[in-house]
Amino acid sequence: MRRPFARALTAQLAVLAAAAVLPLASAVPAAADEGVVGGRPVKASDNPWVVALSSRDRFGGMRAGQFCGGVVVARSTVITAAHCLSEPVLGVARDKVRDLKVIAGRTDLRASDGVEIPVRSAWVNPDYDSQTNAGDVSVITLATPLPGGYVIPMAEEGDPAYEPGTEASVYGWGDTTGAGDYARTLHAAQVQVLADSVCEKAYPGGADGKFLSATMLCAGEPKGGKDACQGDSGGPLTARGRLVGLVSWGSGCGRAGSPGVYTRVSDVVRVLREHG
Repeated sequence: MRRPFARALTAQLAVLAAAAVLPLASAVPAAADEGVVGGRPVKASDNPWVVALSSRDRFGGMRAGQFCGGVVVARSTVITAAHCLSEPVLGVARDKVRDLKVIAGRTDLRASDGVEIPVRSAWVNPDYDSQTNAGDVSVITLATPLPGGYVIPMAEEGDPAYEPGTEASVYGWGDTTGAGDYARTLHAAQVQVLADSVCEKAYPGGADGKFLSATMLCAGEPKGGKDACQGDSGGPLTARGRLVGLVSWGSGCGRAGSPGVYTRVSDVVRVLREHG
């Protein structure tokens, strides 16, 4: 999600969801050859912990119903953004989506390789605040476990992967330009973990949102050009071989001075322990 407070994405996906129920309607704009703003092609087989959330019922079949990303953190557990499972995004209450699946091991959404696993249950952080995006995490339990090699470790508090200047990568099948040019294949963009002070300056509050360092992490490039975008929500930001963030919100896509804001995974670990 790449707009303040999730409003632009949720409005956009709600329109797409409505379109998806119409006969022969296209649920998403025509896909582009790239994915993630400033990204490069990568293979799902090299990054098996990156998965797509899918509902053909709500979002059509052009891109296998993909509408958000997710990350495998245990063989039967995927984490994603809380706003991905909200009614404004899905167009209906979460329990009304009968074909919610996780697609794993598939680079090209048009292909049939990999696996599509039904969702057994979904839990949304009860402390998630849709106005500030604090606590933007949900947990999906898969009906069938994935192999252990699909799991990526989560970086806990104090991990050096959170240090400013650390090289990180964000992954997804989302918008490549900020103008609705959605990707068919998995892409990644290399960004930097930024100091909390940079993000506090970029998002002090108001129309563009407020950065809250306790639950959020910022990443991007000083000159812009590389970023997550719509459709990448819930997908991973990784550094030093560990998961440090989940795509959450921001102002625009790849804009200088407007870095991407991610759910801080060390806070996700805390949330899961408290509610476990």
